[in-house]
Parts: sequence; C-alpha cells; structure tokens
Amino acid sequence: MKLGKNRSTFYLFVAMLLSSLVIGSFCKTKFSPVATTDVITNNQTVASSKYASVDVDMQPKQVAKNTWYVQGADGMATDNKGFISNAGFIVTTKGVVIFDALGSPSLAWKLVQKIREITDQPIVKVVVSHYHADHIYGLQVFKELGAEIIAPDGVYDYIDSDAATERLEERRFSLEPWVNEKTVVVTPDKILDESESFVVGDTTFLVNVIGSAHSSGDLTLYVENDRVLFSGDLIFEGRVPFLGSNNTKHWLETLQKMETNQLHALVPGHGPAATKPKQALSLTREYLAFMRQNMAKAVEEMIDFDEAYKRVDWSKYKTMPAFDAANRKNAFQVYLSMENEE
Repeated sequence: MKLGKNRSTFYLFVAMLLSSLVIGSFCKTKFSPVATTDVITNNQTVASSKYASVDVDMQPKQVAKNTWYVQGADGMATDNKGFISNAGFIVTTKGVVIFDALGSPSLAWKLVQKIREITDQPIVKVVVSHYHADHIYGLQVFKELGAEIIAPDGVYDYIDSDAATERLEERRFSLEPWVNEKTVVVTPDKILDESESFVVGDTTFLVNVIGSAHSSGDLTLYVENDRVLFSGDLIFEGRVPFLGSNNTKHWLETLQKMETNQLHALVPGHGPAATKPKQALSLTREYLAFMRQNMAKAVEEMIDFDEAYKRVDWSKYKTMPAFDAANRKNAFQVYLSMENEE
C-alpha cells in the first residue's frame, strides 16, 4: 500500500479507530450491569452502594389523596433493624415533602425507592418533628438529593450535646452496617422559632412549632388540602410513649390544646395512623396525666422512687408494647421533673 499524500489521512483513520475502541471499552465498563449508581428522575442521583441493604417490611400506606406514610414496628430503638418510627410523604404537583427521616441512611434510601414507585416528582423538603436518633439518621440521603431540611428551634441543644455524639457512636455499633462511620447528624437548612405555613405546588402546609415538649424542640405538620396531621412523637399510638427527660408539663398542655375535630387522619411518630384522632390523642394525654399525678403525689409525700413505683397500679398500661422497656424509665424521669417543679 502506498501512503504518499494519503499518509495523513491513513494516520487520522488509525487514530479514530483506536479512540473508538478505547471509548467503547470505557463506556462498557462504566455502564455495565454491575455498576452501583441508581439514577433518580429529575437529575437526582444517589450511589445506592453507599447504603447497606436493609430487609424490613416497608409498605407505604395512603391516608388521604396525596398523603402517605410508612410505619415502623413496635419496639425499642434497635429493634427491627432500627425501623421503629414512622415517616410520611406528601406528593404535590411541584415535588414531594417528607416528614421525618427514619433511623438510618439505609432506611431512608429504602423509603426513596418506595416513593419512586408512586411518583417521579423530586423530593424538595424534609420537615423534621424533632432531633431524636430514630427520626434523623436518614437525613443525609435527602440532603444529597437536594432537599431543604426544616427543623424547630431547640434542635441544636441536641446536635451540640455529648449525648448526640455518644448516641451516634452507640448506633454505629448496635445498628451496624445500616448506621456506620459514614453516618452523620445533618444540621437543618432552616430553623423555625414560630409557626408558619408554606406552599409546594398545589398543597398548603402548616408547621406548628411546639417548643420543648417531647424533646428540646418539637413541631407538627398539618397538610391542609388532605386534613392530615403529622404529630411526631407528641402522640404515640398503641404503645407506651418514651418520655425522656423533657418537659412533660408543656407536652401535656400542648396535647390538651391540640384541636383534632376537623382532622381526616392523624399520623403519630410511632404506631398506626388514626382515623379517629381524638382516641389517638387520648392515650398519650392520659398516660402523661396519670404519670405526672402519681409521681407528684409521691414527691409531695416524700416517698422515695422505688417505693412510689411499687405503689402505682400500672395494669392499664403493662400489657402495651414497650411497657417493660420504657415505663420505669419514664416514671423515674417524671419523678425527677416533679421534684424540680416543686
């Protein structure tokens, strides 16, 4: 073959051929079936390999036209691979609003997959009821998707505490691999110190900032169009609440004032959604009132806690889920708070 004046054309042809082989090989590697990147519509992309697979039953339940939630199992924090709290999502014409983020990035990623079976709308906001571990460790997934994180004033009391650091270290052990060294406590993009409303697409939302009640900062979310209230852990359905060391007096006052007559449904922080909100409200309210009344009496009569606990008739609550794990701790914390109030 004579190259002559066609030498440059020949070399150009060879270069193009080699380039096509290299590019073809690269593309084959990048987009092979073993690649670990799952593409989410609307340019939202997350590497699913970052999150260990979690095998739990998570089925979205529809409570109104555009409002859904997933229900955690009864139990304490590390039961059911950490899936013991609820999370909700509302589908609008301009995006999805999430309520609470579950107890691990793996659970949050599984929730994203469940949402994608219902809508391809982008996830635009996450409203966080309060900063307790079982509601926040999934936030990093939604943050990576570009969602705005909204939380109540008071959450930095937890975020900046030794308790937050110690809790995360403990969960990296007890919930490994779903909570691990890559799991972080995500700070909010927006802090609310008073109630406000916002609109996404065709849906109006009302955020009611409660203040220090169940935690150092609590809020609820009302979906106006669907008349659904997400209460967070201010209300527990079908199980003994976890009270912690927080302001049970304010919590009880909040429950007493909460209007529920016009609600279509109420989704608590734990347990099933209630289509009869008054009944759902009454369990938590009555438990708090009962606990405060009995511990206040013991403090007034200067009875030590162990004796005070033995004297109380717990029969109304002792068959409920989480009684053995939570009730005595609850009573002790209320006993201490009643001493402070005195």
